[in-house]
Amino acid sequence: MPLLLDLTPLRGHAAYRRLYVGFTLSNVGSQLAVVAIGLQVYELTRSTAAVGIVGFCALVPLVVMGLYGGTLIDHFDRRTVGLIAQAVAFVSSLLCALQAWLGNTQVWVLYALVALWNGAFAVSSPARTSIYPRILPRELLPAANALSVFAMNASMTVGPLMAGFLVDWGGFKAAYTTDAVITTAALWGLARLQPLPPEPQEGAAPSRPGLRSVLDGFAFLATRPNVRMTFVADICAMLLAQPRVLFPAAGAVIFGGGARTVGALSAAAAVGGIVAMFFSGRLGHVRRQGLAILVSIVGWGFAIAGFGAAMLAAGGVMSRSAALWLGLVAMAVAGASDSVSAVFRTTILQAATPDHLRGRLQGVFIVVVAGGPRLGELAGGFLASGIGEAMTAVVGGLACVVGITVLGRMQPGFARYDARHPTP
Repeated sequence: MPLLLDLTPLRGHAAYRRLYVGFTLSNVGSQLAVVAIGLQVYELTRSTAAVGIVGFCALVPLVVMGLYGGTLIDHFDRRTVGLIAQAVAFVSSLLCALQAWLGNTQVWVLYALVALWNGAFAVSSPARTSIYPRILPRELLPAANALSVFAMNASMTVGPLMAGFLVDWGGFKAAYTTDAVITTAALWGLARLQPLPPEPQEGAAPSRPGLRSVLDGFAFLATRPNVRMTFVADICAMLLAQPRVLFPAAGAVIFGGGARTVGALSAAAAVGGIVAMFFSGRLGHVRRQGLAILVSIVGWGFAIAGFGAAMLAAGGVMSRSAALWLGLVAMAVAGASDSVSAVFRTTILQAATPDHLRGRLQGVFIVVVAGGPRLGELAGGFLASGIGEAMTAVVGGLACVVGITVLGRMQPGFARYDARHPTP
């Protein structure tokens, strides 16, 4: 049984290989652009609140297009939908580069481009994820999803580093132009695919994309407890124990080190995910995938509580530097746990959802993945103002452990979910 990252989907399936390479490079560019936009907004406004508005500009189109875009994926050729959405993302990258070359000083231009790119991403990402079950055997989906999570964590490490280098070296023009060039790789991967029209539904009445189609997706979730639990479990983890909002205070006050500490804490989670996926070869042989999700989220909760304990210990029980190292280890464990959970949540969603609903369910997945952390940050921020950042992490992490344990007991069939016989 292999221990290291399973490369079988890349070796044996050329269509998947092209998609994977294209979207991996594109994700690096996207992470590069996210950092560059934040830096440019701050340079123009000198306001952290203005930088925070970037997240709101991203969330609204993610929710709207994540839900509506899923219906497009289920009703039209997935290759075509993905290609059009990725073309819109490419245009937004070009426009980012253009405004930098023209010396734009209006922050609303950047907000509009953020909204445009995220609307396109909300369609292209579920389209890509819905394509994988059509071009890969079901038994290779865990390996393919591990590869995707590995690539995402790598892009979250490499992209910001590239952004810092490029902005220092050639300004925002160099950063955005690099992103636009890299984004063409995703277009290439999609363009080389064969057409992927919707699979015919025997005895089903034809439907059209729109609100009714979105509601059909939610109706499916209401009657499919295992698929529904993949969403509920993630919301539990992100709403109760989202640590990102605590990082600035950790760097400025608790551990010290300022922006470098904030960057290190963020990178630690990504590095933990990379390491976990590097040794993910056995994930494809795990049958009890629902149980694996529950265990992973318990690990996430304890790791976040450990991060809080490190903050409590800083400057008291141990030195700040020693406490920081403990906090970095905790965040690496959290990142590894989250990555394993993501692999199995995506796999269950792909395997246990009928093909004609995969686009809609992947759209809901994007909404949950995008909205959950932001709601968690909002809740964590308010809680921290009352009990402090360290106790917020401890309480939130332990609440996550209790919450996912209760959910597992309420839905015992999820822990018994068998990958060999996927039941929604």
